[in-house]
Amino acid sequence: MDNLDYQVGILKTPETITKDGLDVRFAVNTLAPYLLTHLLLPLMDSNSRVISLSSAAQAPVNPKAMSGETKLADNMEAYSQSKLALTMWSRHMALSHKENWPIFIAVNPGSLLATKMVKEGFGMEGHDINIGVDILLRLSLEDEFKTASGEYYDNDAKRIGPPHQDALNPQKSAAIVQVIEEILNGFT
Repeated sequence: MDNLDYQVGILKTPETITKDGLDVRFAVNTLAPYLLTHLLLPLMDSNSRVISLSSAAQAPVNPKAMSGETKLADNMEAYSQSKLALTMWSRHMALSHKENWPIFIAVNPGSLLATKMVKEGFGMEGHDINIGVDILLRLSLEDEFKTASGEYYDNDAKRIGPPHQDALNPQKSAAIVQVIEEILNGFT
């Protein structure tokens, strides 16, 4: 498998809690990509790439909110936490590099692009969606990103740059990954 590109993001939904008691934003934006990545790792090698669609909107992750113990009433808070959690596990995977593991890159594809989420969440049409498409293609295919594993690409700034400071803390990232694994182990 050459590339695994996560292009998922949910901000607003009529039902914010799954039947299993998890916040939908964490389930879709964080947990599902993590699980799918682990299931597909045997099909990838060191030339493969895992591109995770993050966001400029990132907020410190409350592990109890991610596990469903605490409910987040604010859509943007839940979304921002879920996107930071995704960025944290992506970076953690890269730094935990094992032989023949793929390249992991988290990306803010561009703020307020013309998606259904932006239209429904912010009541606006948004910027040209091709801004995000173009960077996803570059990250997936271009040689310039072969050594970018563990990095965060900020397409608003058009460069690799720092994510939220919590994603730069290996202990915090490892703690978030542990919570993710505990949640997913509860379903096996």
